[in-house]
Amino acid sequence: MLLPKKVKFRKWQTKRTNRKMITPDTRGTRLAFGSFGLKAETDARVKSVQLESARKVISRTLTKAGKYWIRIFPDRPYTAKAAEVGMGKGKGDPQGYCAEVFPGRIIFEVDGVPENVAREALRKAGTKLPLKARVVSRQNK
Repeated sequence: MLLPKKVKFRKWQTKRTNRKMITPDTRGTRLAFGSFGLKAETDARVKSVQLESARKVISRTLTKAGKYWIRIFPDRPYTAKAAEVGMGKGKGDPQGYCAEVFPGRIIFEVDGVPENVAREALRKAGTKLPLKARVVSRQNK
């Protein structure tokens, strides 16, 4: 699993977003390394375990022939309170890390394999993530 070596603050404030005001991402929206990529269509917070699950699927599908890149990093801590604990009494303990993804962001990139293999690997990886995503290629950005 991906996690930062060191964080400045253990707990972050929850960023509240208005669904109507979600703007597309401006950085990381074009393919930089591979020929095919997985592009986010909706916004979500992707936990490090979800990212690892998607990475494993890509790794297995590509075998040793292909190469892949992860374009996001989970650096945002998220907290949760224990089960059956009442309201109040402070914020919960840190549970792990997540990455905030906005529409338009490239999450994974793939290269070195035929188009059908790359598309299948990225499609499978997209089902592991809590957002809608589509496969993009260098031809149709």
